[in-house]
Amino acid sequence: MIPDRYPATTAPRADIDLAQAVAAGDQDAFTTLMRRHNQVLFRTARSILRDDEEAEEVVQDAYLLAYRGMHHYRGEARLSTWLIRIVANRAIRRRQRLGRERAIFAAVDAPAGEEEDDMGESRFPNPESAAANSELRRVLESHIDALPDLYREVFVLRGVEELSSEETADVLGIPEATVRTRFFRARHLLSQALARDMDPVFGEVYAFAGDRCDRIVAGVLARLQRKSV
Repeated sequence: MIPDRYPATTAPRADIDLAQAVAAGDQDAFTTLMRRHNQVLFRTARSILRDDEEAEEVVQDAYLLAYRGMHHYRGEARLSTWLIRIVANRAIRRRQRLGRERAIFAAVDAPAGEEEDDMGESRFPNPESAAANSELRRVLESHIDALPDLYREVFVLRGVEELSSEETADVLGIPEATVRTRFFRARHLLSQALARDMDPVFGEVYAFAGDRCDRIVAGVLARLQRKSV
């Protein structure tokens, strides 16, 4: 759902110009928008879903939703915040749906005595993840994934993407005080697990390679083309 309320901040003029061009049907502007915001949106979806492929699909869905509703954007918030809210909503819904589907499959298909799959891991691991060149980053990502959902979502938006408490509260639909409490708790849990200063590597988690960016852009444009035929 396209949000109809925004925090009382002023978006950069470039955001407004870009949104207006996209609303007018300028696909070059839309491509620029996607490449500008792909990383933060992927990280947001990934923090909620803990699965690379599911996160990419959610980002593409969110872009199509934003494209159709871009005329709603008025610049009261940064364009990135407006887009993050859409992605977060879609990812949370996807997580809920996947949870229901997994519960049904487990009940119907699992042979007697067979152990359940580890729900924290994707059944279709992305080769890019296996090729990560930093052991420390992999360890950090695994610890972030292990955080409870309510802490992980806040931590990625506040600690990784550096959104303000107000922006994070608006994206997740929770009070600012709750954002601050959950962020503090998430940092405490991670510091216990890592026993080291995490700040220098926050910007490297959930590596966003150029191929992934290209794939998301190409996927969204292809879907737009199919809808226009």
